[in-house]
Amino acid sequence: MTLDGQGRMIECNQAFYRLTQNTLAERLPLPFTELLNSARRAEGDAIVRRALSGSLPAEAQSFELSLPNGVALMVSAYFSAMQGGEGDRLILHLVDITEQKNLEVRFVHSQKMQAVGQLAGGIAHDFNNLLTAMIGFCDLLLMRHPAGDQSFADIMQIKQNANRAANLVRQLLAFSRRQTLQPKVLDISDVLAELSNLVRRLIGENIELKMVHGRDIGHLRADQGQLEQVLINLAVNARDAMPKGGALTIRTSKVVIDREHPLPRDLVAPAEEDTHIPDGQYVLIEVIDTGVGIPKAILQQIFEPFFSTKAVGSGTGLGLSTVYGIIKQTGGYIYVASQENEGTTFSLFFPAVAPEENVAAAESESAEKSAAMDLTGKGTILLVEDETPVRIFAARALRNKGYTVLEADCGETAIELMAKHGHEVEVIVTDVIMPGMNGPAMIDKIAPQFPNAKVIFISGYAEDVFVNNYGSERSFNFLAKPFTLKQLATKIKEVTRAR
Repeated sequence: MTLDGQGRMIECNQAFYRLTQNTLAERLPLPFTELLNSARRAEGDAIVRRALSGSLPAEAQSFELSLPNGVALMVSAYFSAMQGGEGDRLILHLVDITEQKNLEVRFVHSQKMQAVGQLAGGIAHDFNNLLTAMIGFCDLLLMRHPAGDQSFADIMQIKQNANRAANLVRQLLAFSRRQTLQPKVLDISDVLAELSNLVRRLIGENIELKMVHGRDIGHLRADQGQLEQVLINLAVNARDAMPKGGALTIRTSKVVIDREHPLPRDLVAPAEEDTHIPDGQYVLIEVIDTGVGIPKAILQQIFEPFFSTKAVGSGTGLGLSTVYGIIKQTGGYIYVASQENEGTTFSLFFPAVAPEENVAAAESESAEKSAAMDLTGKGTILLVEDETPVRIFAARALRNKGYTVLEADCGETAIELMAKHGHEVEVIVTDVIMPGMNGPAMIDKIAPQFPNAKVIFISGYAEDVFVNNYGSERSFNFLAKPFTLKQLATKIKEVTRAR
């Protein structure tokens, strides 16, 4: 565009007219600063005046344009003097950098989310070590103080609060996508039937609950406890959005996503990576409320950790970020559509499971149910754990069940013990993360000499995180922290029986 001596646009090329959808042609001459965001008009006016006086900016200037057609653009502006002609004039070249700026913002945001996720996962890992010891020693105390003992109620209070803390830790791990999931094939209609009474109590009497089940939905693969947590979180959010009452509808259906049946345009994805969903058959769960709705400006922010529209002290802001983490780790997708004062719909897409997988899952489940076992045993176990309280609890628990336990507080000590007693050791129970030599590196050194020793890795991180680092092609067993005395003994029994 050409600017005259007063900084007014007197001529623009066709590219600029197209950008403004020809809304400026009849308004020229027009001060260039009228196109700028109001917060930077004074600064823009000063830059134009300096350029007209001969002090041309050496570098490109960044401006935010508020165009008459309602479009906002970020531009780089290049000023150059116009030689000849009448009076002082400037030529101004504008380069649209809106998409570049948006990409930079998204990149910074993704880095921030990754850093917060790593922090949350690290904190959860350390807490899981503490909770393993707390829950474990409670189990040992309960063996000496059974129901009827005057100390029983106090010990149970400690254990119940430790379990509540474990649930909070699971939320952090869900957000960072490092929780341990136990996925199985589920009929969503059965899950919702079990959950409906709890949801009714949570939402209150002034909100109507409607369950609408589709036909021949099929099955999905998920951790039932975590899926229930997702639905409860969404139901509680819906309740809070309907303070004067309303209706909450949970609707299920089977949908096909392909070129002919794309996602509805009004669905907003939590992140750029989720805007494209692979083609295929999905089980769709929709959670629909008739509440106040979510303003369009913050629709994508609602999945960010610690972002909340509630009053200070009324929530952690982890609810929807936890929901997003669980669904992503399960292999599903979540989208939101909302209209202010009309309501909000959360759409959850889970890949449908093939019929043969249903049969295999049912057979394995029935095998698990028939495997009620005596948890006592014999044999020598090498226990490698750098956290002293966890090691003491686990060693005492296993000795109480009849095992001989060798203890090591690091990988190097474990290798020394194996050199002396390796041919007696049937099972090695080792922490994954330890100072110095970690668990997998220690096993790599021991395995060639003692290939028959079974291995159980224990960790505060999820199994899939461990598999990604250790490799899925190797045979190993995994027990997630925090674990109880019974869970530890059961895992040992399973491993020794599987020889």
